[in-house]
Amino acid sequence: MYLLLKSLHLIFVVTWFAGLFYLPRLYVYHSASLDKTGIQRFELMEKKLYYGIMWPSMLLTLCTGTGLIVINGMPWASQSSWLQIKILIVISLCIYQLYLGWLRKVFVLKANKHGHIFYRWLNEAPVIALIAIIFLAVFKPSLWGT
Repeated sequence: MYLLLKSLHLIFVVTWFAGLFYLPRLYVYHSASLDKTGIQRFELMEKKLYYGIMWPSMLLTLCTGTGLIVINGMPWASQSSWLQIKILIVISLCIYQLYLGWLRKVFVLKANKHGHIFYRWLNEAPVIALIAIIFLAVFKPSLWGT
């Protein structure tokens, strides 16, 4: 059961990150688009990605991750400083996703004030988070001296 849950967790993490990488990239192109047809196409793609892939993937990532913690037990979780840091990063990614959703609404309202360079930089945040999460999960460093 544990390995099945862990496998599902990794699958959902990959699909979630695909959305976290791709949505800001769509914003790069959307912010530079001038024609009505192109803008409508970006808005539709962004909506489908955000609600059809990112939200289910995030929720399934959180559910399977919580399941893994439950299986390992709360004493394990409370003694695993690497996991605590990983959870903080995941919470940050959830907030980042909400911010991306807010930006999507700004585009729909035709109120975008940012250019493509802003969205290119914004696109780097999940890369940094992914690197940190992978190193924490693989090396499991003891950060609090426990």
